[in-house]
Amino acid sequence: MMEKKVMVVGAGLMGSGIAQVFALAGIQVILNDRTAEDLTRGKNFIDKSIKSLLKREKYNTKDEQRIHSSIQYSTNLQDGKNVDLVIEAVPERIELKQQVFKQLDQIVQPNAILASNTSSLSIAAIGSVTNRPDKVIGMHFFSPVPIMKLLEIITSIETSGETLERIKEYGIAISKETVIAQDFPGFIVNRILLPMMNEAAFLVMEGTAPEEIDRGLKLGANHPIGPLRLADECGLDTTLYALESLYEGFGDSKYRPCPLLKRMVEAGRLGRKSGKGFYDYQ
Repeated sequence: MMEKKVMVVGAGLMGSGIAQVFALAGIQVILNDRTAEDLTRGKNFIDKSIKSLLKREKYNTKDEQRIHSSIQYSTNLQDGKNVDLVIEAVPERIELKQQVFKQLDQIVQPNAILASNTSSLSIAAIGSVTNRPDKVIGMHFFSPVPIMKLLEIITSIETSGETLERIKEYGIAISKETVIAQDFPGFIVNRILLPMMNEAAFLVMEGTAPEEIDRGLKLGANHPIGPLRLADECGLDTTLYALESLYEGFGDSKYRPCPLLKRMVEAGRLGRKSGKGFYDYQ
């Protein structure tokens, strides 16, 4: 397993975090994005994460060296032609993910697995544009990836047992705990979590302060972080896209995105990554 090579497509907060945990395990990683500027942003995410973990004594200098030596940065998908696994971590839009998978299917070796870090979209639909739907699977990481222990693995009706077992092995190699979910919108965690964040947004729209909502859930439900602070960490745009996917997938009004959440995303208030969401980070 340690000799395998992985490509991560998308150098945003999630993609850079995924690259970091594979590199920490000594697995060679190609972190890919469209432009050099995107890759610089991803490298900065990784550097900031490493510094934070060094300060908290979660990492040592050998860990830092291993990560830096194990990551190659690339703007060309062709660089992944010999990898064993590709993890897509592009924005949560089905058309965009299908476009990436269609390209990758023509590039990577026939036995390579194509995985999506989607938080709610159909794995079957993503894999349907490839000639290897049996080798398409969901690998849903949680933010911040280097800290959160969970890896949610999602199998579609086409995913083979061999593919599942190989991905479980990768989970072990990168020290993640895994749960196996079925290919329905939201899978396990977000199926439960997103409606809670959405309901919290409705409370804000009705006039309740975000601080009061988050404090209530922390003290009353023993949550380590409130739903609105968590939404800011995930990105309000990502949260909205995932809710829209649930709403469309199930056709159930209980998943209808809060109008306030929509307005905030339209205004560019995306949470921590933009400097402002339900809280101000500037």
